Amino acid sequence: MVKYADFLDWDSWNDNLWWSGGRDDQRLQSREEGEILQKNREKFAAMEKKVWLVLLVLVLSVTFPGSSVAANWKFNKKPTTSSSGNSVGSSVVFRVDGNVYPDGLYYVTFNIGNPPKPYYLDLDTGSDLTWLQCDAPCVHCDKVPHPLYRPNNMNLVICKEPICTALESNDCHNPNEQCHYSIEYADQGSSLGVLTKDVFPLRFTNGSILAPTLTIGCGYDQQGFCPGPVCPTDGVLGLGNGGASIISQFKNQGLTKNVIGHCLSGQSGGYLFFGDEVVPSSGVVWTPMTPYSIEKHYSPGAAELSFGRKHPSVNGLKTVFDSGSSYTYFNSMAYQALISAMKKDLVGKPLKEAPDDNTLPLCWKRAKPFKFVAEAKSYFSSVVLSFGNGKKAQLEITPESYLIVSKSGNVCLGILNGSEVGLEDLNLIGDTSMRNKMVIYDNEKQQIGWIPADCHRLPKVDSDADEGFYQPYTASLGILQEKCQATYDLQEDL
Repeated sequence: MVKYADFLDWDSWNDNLWWSGGRDDQRLQSREEGEILQKNREKFAAMEKKVWLVLLVLVLSVTFPGSSVAANWKFNKKPTTSSSGNSVGSSVVFRVDGNVYPDGLYYVTFNIGNPPKPYYLDLDTGSDLTWLQCDAPCVHCDKVPHPLYRPNNMNLVICKEPICTALESNDCHNPNEQCHYSIEYADQGSSLGVLTKDVFPLRFTNGSILAPTLTIGCGYDQQGFCPGPVCPTDGVLGLGNGGASIISQFKNQGLTKNVIGHCLSGQSGGYLFFGDEVVPSSGVVWTPMTPYSIEKHYSPGAAELSFGRKHPSVNGLKTVFDSGSSYTYFNSMAYQALISAMKKDLVGKPLKEAPDDNTLPLCWKRAKPFKFVAEAKSYFSSVVLSFGNGKKAQLEITPESYLIVSKSGNVCLGILNGSEVGLEDLNLIGDTSMRNKMVIYDNEKQQIGWIPADCHRLPKVDSDADEGFYQPYTASLGILQEKCQATYDLQEDL
């Protein structure tokens, strides 16, 4: 596929021209005029920043009297790390929106830029790069919930920077040219763009408020990414364990440990977290990560699939956890074995197949339409995936997780045949298998864990309390964002 960058001589562009910022981003000027204008802008920006810093501290003091929030705001300082290994921010928690059906995805809201602007990002543990549909200018962008992201031309990443070389999907030929990326997903959607840096204002669980500079993709050409006239999200949040992922950048800047987790509600919503502070100290089922030759995916290794006690199991399933996949996909052999076992179990029960319901490949109906999945759980058994040799870690997928209720009032199976969509022997553990569980990807210890959880309620992070949940920390700055729209002081590049 030909990229937009192929039509331009980027070396000539960088040597002879300068792309001005602000409303005249696409106006070309000579280098001398551009440099003079830029110097004037920098002087004005420095003065403006000082004014806003004073105002910001005053607002923090008024908004949080008697608290240490204002004192925890970091200006031009690198985060420090305690002797115990816990970083300044400790953890950060994001509220998750969306569902498996009918939305077909879970997403978070990230505030990006200075001043910060909100963007919806699709959770995807199956890829590394975080990117936004971007006006750089845009070659092919979809209609998205918010105005297209506009990068600062001065923040573009070049090929020789470590963050570019860490990205396997980079498309570099010259170390001094802009770092282009090309990424394609299993559903044939794709994004082409350039890497850029921007600030991410975040509130951490210890009360600190930081605005780290992170690298993301500016996608100027998207194909097959949006299924409808309007995309539900502005881009993708890449949560894989590669060097260019957001969590790797958090780790490298000393913000949190290299641990992420999510809790997806069986109905709608949930939460996402970076860092290990909200990970339960007991009750988690852990299994080691196994590095497959597939690029940077979270895999617990080979699994054994079982359904009920009467049916033979299927062994040796190569599995990957992928929150970017709404449904779970088994290879053809495992899928057919599961379907056969389910149909045998349903003999004599008041359910019939509903071939006229096209919501998913396999649906069942009864005389009275279903309103809730819970009404159907007594007809089905749990699907169990067992990992590891010796003492096995079992992931139980209950009917409430793998079934959905269609608009026709039927129950449909949220486990699909991966061989039919080009996954061959790979088995994806998607959102339908991870609902109503906290799932943890611990890159520090190279292990994956899960535990049943109430995903409607954000986790307690107060170490002095023993039980219960509350909602004290989310990544949105809330009242700070409302009262201090104009400027956040930036950290030094780390």
